[in-house]
Formats: sequence, C-alpha cells, structure tokens
Amino acid sequence: MDYEPILTQNVHKENSRSIATYEQSGGYSALRKVFKEMSPAEVVDEVKASNLRGRGGAGFPTGVKWSFVPKNTGKPTYLIMNADESEPGTFKDRLLMSKDPHMVVEGQIISSFAIGCELSFIYIRGEFYEEAQILEAAIEEAREKGYLGKNILGSGFNHDIIVHRGAGAYICGEETGLIESLEGKRGWPRIKPPFPAVEGYLQSPTIVNNVETLANVPHIITRGAEWFKNIGPEKSPGPKLYCLSGDVENPGVYEHAMGYPLKDLIYKDGGGIWKGRELKAVIPGGSSVPVLTADEIDINMDFDSVAAAGSMLGSAATMVIDDTACMVDALSNLTKFYAHESCGQCTPCREGSPWMMRIVRRIENGDGEPNDLDMLLDIGTAIQQKTICPFGDAAMTPVTTFVQKFRDEFEYHIEHKKCMVSRQKLMPQVA
Repeated sequence: MDYEPILTQNVHKENSRSIATYEQSGGYSALRKVFKEMSPAEVVDEVKASNLRGRGGAGFPTGVKWSFVPKNTGKPTYLIMNADESEPGTFKDRLLMSKDPHMVVEGQIISSFAIGCELSFIYIRGEFYEEAQILEAAIEEAREKGYLGKNILGSGFNHDIIVHRGAGAYICGEETGLIESLEGKRGWPRIKPPFPAVEGYLQSPTIVNNVETLANVPHIITRGAEWFKNIGPEKSPGPKLYCLSGDVENPGVYEHAMGYPLKDLIYKDGGGIWKGRELKAVIPGGSSVPVLTADEIDINMDFDSVAAAGSMLGSAATMVIDDTACMVDALSNLTKFYAHESCGQCTPCREGSPWMMRIVRRIENGDGEPNDLDMLLDIGTAIQQKTICPFGDAAMTPVTTFVQKFRDEFEYHIEHKKCMVSRQKLMPQVA
C-alpha cells in the first residue's frame, strides 16, 4: 500500500512557511479540537495510547514522559523543544523548521496545554540562524491569529513561546545539558535523578521533546491514537523521517512509515551506491550508534528491529559508506569530532576521547603499533557507562564497532603503513 506523507505533506507547497498555507491544509484544527473537546489529561492519554516514541534518539514513549510531571507543586511547568539537532548526519528537524514551522508551533502549543505549561522554549542550535528567524516569524503570525498569548481562542489557556539560540555544542543535545545552557550556564549534563520532569529548568517540572516528536502531536489529535498505531510496527508506530547521506546517488530526507526497510531506503530512495560502487558499511542512526556491515542491512528501520541487529535507530541518520572508503580514515574523522565535543565534566570521557583520537590518527598516519587495536577496545570499555550522560558511550561506540567489524583494515594500516583501499578525494554531495 502506498504511503501518504504526513509530516512532509506541506514542504513542497508554495509559501509552505506561511500560516495561510498551513491553515489551508487543516493547520491549527487540532488545537481548536483540543480546546473544544479535550482536557489536558485527555491529551496526555491520547498521546500515550498512540505509543508515540521520542524521535530524538532514545525512543522513550512521549505520553508516558508527560505523565511524570508532578501535580500541584506550586512551581511553573516548562516545555522545551529540543531543536539542537547536533548528531552528525541528522538534518530532518531542520527540514521541518524551515519548511513547515507552524506544524512545529502547533505541536508545541498542544503539548504545553497537556502538561499545564504557560511558557515554553524552542532551544535551537546557533548555526540554525535562518531556521530561528523562520520560527520567530511563525510564532508572531500565530500570536496575531490568536493561537498564542492570553486566553487562546477563548479557552482560558495562556501560552507563549521563546526561541533560544544555543552556541553550537553537541552536548546540549542531551536534555539536562540543554537545560543548563538555557539557564545561562555551561552545558554540563546533570546527574539523574532527579529527572527533568520533576526538577528541570529553574528547578521546576520540565519536559524536553524533540522537534519531530512534537510535530506528530497535531496529527495524533486530529486523526486519533488508533490511526497512528496502525502506521508501522505495533511497538514503534507512526510516520518517520529518515536522513540519508554519504555514498548514495540521492541523499536527502525521506518520509515513510516506521519500520521501512533499510535496503529500500538505500537502493530505492537513495538510488543505490554512488557511481555504481559496492556497499561496505552503514551507520543507521547517527554517528554514535554501532556500524553495520553490508551483510547486516536486511533490517527494518524501527527501534526494536535495529536494536535486534546490534545497533540503534537513534535519530535515523543513515550514513552510507562505499567500498572505496578507508574505515581508519572514517573513524579518525569521528574520533576528532567526539574529542572536540566532550564537555570535560567526566574524567573517562574527557581523557578517553582525545586518547582514542590520537591512537586512531597514529594508525592512519602510518605510525600504528600492534597493540593499538586492543588498547582502543580497552579504552572503550573504560569509558562505557561510566559517565554522567550518554556522551561517553557515543564516543566509544564507533571506535569499538569499527575496530571489531573492520579489524583487517586497521591491521593492514598498522603493518603496511597505508590504506587497504584508496578512495578518490572527490566526495559525493551530502544533503
């Protein structure tokens, strides 16, 4: 059965950013329905019944997360949309914000109503300068139409949204590091518990949700939880945006039902491997998840199926690597990124990330030693699950899986002082 785009239904329309275009496609009708027919608790229950799972990487059930907000604390409740999108290979949220900002805004307002939040934030990475301007313009349009402000649509509910630009730190994609940054402090993740739902922004109950996650909310309200649950697998339902980049003919963002086959994403949507080359490896969910070999890609792209294959769906940032690529060079690039982005709060990550980078660079430069590979694996073990936030695991995962699955290339580099393969310097276009 053909799939009907849901999240990207407006992106190719003329003036897709305008509130008029959004309203013509049924925009803000979900908000009107909520105010007319539903209580906050009923909104939470509907989202919970839909089994919408967070699209930022962790895949935690959204409605369940909302239900953790305590009642009658005497403190305000906050909602923060995580628009940092700092995971390498990920650009789906940027598409939504730049092409259909009102869907993002409507999702934020409905979600804020559900948890009793009168002031919410969109925390957007500093590099997304244009997207921040687009969102601010959309918020102003929504205010003028009466969808934001005091007594919205006569409902008695007050709400406003502030767009806050970060400074481009990968660690601020982690929810507590984001909250610290929003408070004007260094983006150092917090020890949990307490979890943000209990004590987050300004020590008040706070929910942090990804852009794509909240963009699903208006559609769940309009069409119902049962409709949503019938899209894709039972445990990971709903529409999904897949980012495809690297050595493919047609990189870009593709929308399908959750559970879309990885092979189809690469060979149908992506047009196959660039220049007719052979596939060597795929990173299915962003640079921080385990790499898959060419023999491991016969899987469906949902949380449980990718986990069963030994990796993670993550942000669904699918990066394709062809047979001319040197895996040592690729890993050197990744370790440089993680060494640079470590916030430095935890010793294993602060010391281990640059240590792994130096070893991989040594191998790449022809100065590798026979015990380097086992040392890399030992460092990864020393970092794994020993840091405050998941950054340590994110930094060691590509190192461990690259070495384990492509050890022959690393050993060849060490023995022969050169690459097993020789990629031309010309690279394919990356979306």
